[in-house]
Amino acid sequence: MGMMNALLGLLFGNGRNVLRDTVEVFRENTEAASMRESAYQVAALGQYATEFSMPKRGRFDRFMDGLNRLPRPAMALGTLGLFVAAMVDPIWFSARMQGIALVPEPLWWLMGAIVSFYFGARHQAKGQEFQSSIARTMARTGAVTANIRALNEMAATSERDPQVVGDNPALEEWKRSRDT
Repeated sequence: MGMMNALLGLLFGNGRNVLRDTVEVFRENTEAASMRESAYQVAALGQYATEFSMPKRGRFDRFMDGLNRLPRPAMALGTLGLFVAAMVDPIWFSARMQGIALVPEPLWWLMGAIVSFYFGARHQAKGQEFQSSIARTMARTGAVTANIRALNEMAATSERDPQVVGDNPALEEWKRSRDT
């Protein structure tokens, strides 16, 4: 019995397990591999936590971040709003567009510069004279005033007599079919 215990102790215990050490030469110890994998994942998550951690930000920083996100959607929704306004009330829309025609060209340049710098685009300044652009704008004032007057007359006429909307064969045919 003593010899058997000594042999089994040599193979399976007493400090060193010869059988386990021999098998680990051919097959990985799954418990040790699992511990190494766990340590690797903990280290990777720790690295990600330091890399991607967000510092605590104050109210002002959060407000400014929100404010910086507004211009692009506001411009897109505003443009869609212009299309809707043009379809709903074309005369009102045309009168507003006539007003835009009076905006001096340097103001358009300024707005273009601000928008292009805001979105990170390069702005190439044009070398045009400030006075000539104001003169061109003022020369259009008479035509714009006449256009607004004509639009107001059209609006007044269409409000008094909704039948007077111009020559529209499809509308005339629809009116005849409705009368019969």
